[in-house]
Amino acid sequence: MTRSVLGIIGGSGLYDLPGLEAVRAERIETPWGAPSDELRFGEIDGLPLVFLPRHGRGHVLGPSQINYRANIDALKRAGVTDLISVSACGSFREALSPGTFVLVDQFIDRTFAREKSFFGAGCVAHVSLADPVSPGLVKHIEAAAKAEDIPYQRGGTYLVMEGPQFSTRAESHLYRSWGCDVIGMTNMPEAKLAREAEICYATVAMVTDYDCWHEAHQDIDVAELLRVLNENVDKARQLVGRIARDFPRAHEPCPIGSDRVLDTAIITAPEARDPALLKKLDAVAGRVLGQGANP
Repeated sequence: MTRSVLGIIGGSGLYDLPGLEAVRAERIETPWGAPSDELRFGEIDGLPLVFLPRHGRGHVLGPSQINYRANIDALKRAGVTDLISVSACGSFREALSPGTFVLVDQFIDRTFAREKSFFGAGCVAHVSLADPVSPGLVKHIEAAAKAEDIPYQRGGTYLVMEGPQFSTRAESHLYRSWGCDVIGMTNMPEAKLAREAEICYATVAMVTDYDCWHEAHQDIDVAELLRVLNENVDKARQLVGRIARDFPRAHEPCPIGSDRVLDTAIITAPEARDPALLKKLDAVAGRVLGQGANP
């Protein structure tokens, strides 16, 4: 079986994990441009981990400036089999109070200024996103949250907005009426690209505020948001550390096949495929194209 390599994408504060050994940093080049930062590699009890700060160290990239394709490609080149996104979010539900972690299972993508696919003219592919997160990976996250006594909800819909501004009050009420549970700015197209790269993906959405729909919290207090965010990072370190200690050392096949999704996704006939694009797909799709990093 394939060896598990656990990827963590989120803030740089997640690097400081008890028991993290053999730490090294490496900048990985991709044909899609530069990722947000260099990747940090380490091990916990023999499990390889790869960390990437989504916004770069010092939070220098806004949600729309992140090169999502380069980030996912770099993680794929680093051998990541399972990727956990750790993200701050606002809540649309009274019960999802600040400090709660939501293990989302659905997304609504409202972004419009981002490259959303590795495929395109010269090699067209259509992957299924009916279930955008891997339930097998969520199972391990939930077990870790229980073990660490971290308040969480399994399941929920994450509305991904473009940003960088927060919602208007009308938007906040609209998204609540759609049945959304949380709102953030970063998990799309990240989840879509992870699926195209056949990486099992799951999100830990850490609630920091009630967005602006709540009568008692009608305007987002950035200072309070940052206070809760820092508390959430401490809990996220606990969570990631526990996941790593308990995670299976051999990669488990995804119950919904997200790690084999390209078996039937590429539509373009072999003789019509663009060689230049195929070269860029060496890591993402090399397993099915019979080339490159993942034959």
